[in-house]
Amino acid sequence: MLHVIAVCQIRDGGCGQEYYLRKIAEGKTPAESRRALKRRLSNVVYRIMKRDLRDHLTQAA
Repeated sequence: MLHVIAVCQIRDGGCGQEYYLRKIAEGKTPAESRRALKRRLSNVVYRIMKRDLRDHLTQAA
């Protein structure tokens, strides 16, 4: 799923495309740049999951 999100962000523009192009400008290959974007997206998803769990636990208490 992260791959699909990354490819769509690269294609459609926005923050993901800017990040990808910045990595290309740093000398990374397209595959390395895509991998870096996927890693960044996974970090975002993880933070959201942690926040949702924290919110769920505080509501249950």
